[in-house]
Amino acid sequence: MISPGETLTNRVTGETLIFHRTAAQTDGESVLVETVVHRDGFVAAAHVHPAQTEQFAILDGLVELRIGKKTHLTRPGDVAVVPPGTPHRFRNVGDGDARFMCEIRPALQFESLIETMFALANEGKTNAQGLPNPFRLAVIAEAHFDTVRLPFPPELVQRAALVAGAPLGRLLGYGSTRPHAKPSRTLDRGRPHEQRSA
Repeated sequence: MISPGETLTNRVTGETLIFHRTAAQTDGESVLVETVVHRDGFVAAAHVHPAQTEQFAILDGLVELRIGKKTHLTRPGDVAVVPPGTPHRFRNVGDGDARFMCEIRPALQFESLIETMFALANEGKTNAQGLPNPFRLAVIAEAHFDTVRLPFPPELVQRAALVAGAPLGRLLGYGSTRPHAKPSRTLDRGRPHEQRSA
């Protein structure tokens, strides 16, 4: 379980999340995280939250936000809201760290998904985009289908693929969650996604 003040870092994508408000604190109503995206950092893939609203309030740096079919170059003071069911992704396009507050409503399984994806990336079990192999991803996607989906193909096609892929992934020994090993209480100001290739 995520605790307030806890920090998780993804060394592949270059994201650091500091949890200010957790699902447990809000009875599942929301999660509030301060997100630091290191230089050249990015979210693992374009995605959709079928039933959640996500709000980005930019604090530092330049963040390119792709929301639906529009790309926005956001700066400190800008606020962007992603309605449920809207494809989106972000990346840092500035020269230094970018930082924003991100609120997700309702919380659903956002914390579990982040713990799992960040842990796998830090264990070297993802590709350069921060995604695990298709069978492991199918197991995770099936368990978190109410929290996150791909923008394409359509939902019915994704569900059909998971019916085949997730059981095979479980047979291969992949689990749907992977909690991080230890909470980190200090913010790493380095550029962790570049350290992996060193």
